[in-house]
Amino acid sequence: MVNLPFEIIKLIRPIHWVKNFALFAALIFSGLLTQPGYLTPVIWAFIIFNMAASATYVFNDLLDAEKDARHPIKKNRPIAKGVVPKELALFISAVLATSSLTLANQLSHLFFLIVLGYLLLQVGYSLFLKNLPIIDILIIASGFVIRVYAGAVIINAHLSVWFLLCVISVALFLASGKRRAELGTVGKDALTRSSLKKYSIELLNSYVTMFANAAWLSWSLFTFFESPETAQPFWLLLAELSRTTTVDKLLMATIPVTIFAIMRYQSLIFEDRSEAPESILLKDKWLVSSVGLWGLMVIWILYGGISVGTL
Repeated sequence: MVNLPFEIIKLIRPIHWVKNFALFAALIFSGLLTQPGYLTPVIWAFIIFNMAASATYVFNDLLDAEKDARHPIKKNRPIAKGVVPKELALFISAVLATSSLTLANQLSHLFFLIVLGYLLLQVGYSLFLKNLPIIDILIIASGFVIRVYAGAVIINAHLSVWFLLCVISVALFLASGKRRAELGTVGKDALTRSSLKKYSIELLNSYVTMFANAAWLSWSLFTFFESPETAQPFWLLLAELSRTTTVDKLLMATIPVTIFAIMRYQSLIFEDRSEAPESILLKDKWLVSSVGLWGLMVIWILYGGISVGTL
């Protein structure tokens, strides 16, 4: 017997909501996380983006139902399996999209335009843009960038150009890695996505390598130019002991962890295990540990008694 509520939950892909935590990036790096009045609107923005993203996932599954049924992994999606009627799926998608736009307009008119733009871009992707090589990767990556911008808009935060460059690089790294793993999983002869036939393993490998390098380098430049001034007693003590141990670029301490995380994820890509980045991020213990350590270091450096300027 089909458990319809459970299948509906699978249909909206809540595991993919982990990508929407990108909306908190501007809040954290602008130093406003602990300031009253900033966290609540970002949480609402996160909820709204969850609904908008789920609406696009359902819409895409509706269009790809027949192709997904031939895919070794996607064949288990509710619409492809036939356990959720297409009419019901279309209704769910419409309700989620309408609700997200309604709530977004109440939160901020500019945020409403961003959510609307995101929905239209994803509709275009589902209809035809996903079949265009290179363009499909750029569209996937743009989703991450839009999320970061949306989080900045909702609190009127300034974003450093180095931070934006890092976001773009990481987004392209994840998007090209997704295509590389998908091609490795289904092969060129699969009929699940026509753009895959126009890629080669070697080309996607070069994309992954290029954007991996860009990701850690742009983060390194960001930590060099945008680190907060030293104010922790521990670091001040080191400065008193010797100028050699003086550190006024504290975020640079996260660079080794960043490099490890990128190297680990790249190894998963070449093992064809990164078709769903959000799933790998939650399951691979080394990646989870490195991302968790990176997050703790960033919070400690930015909020452990250090004076933080805007990005």
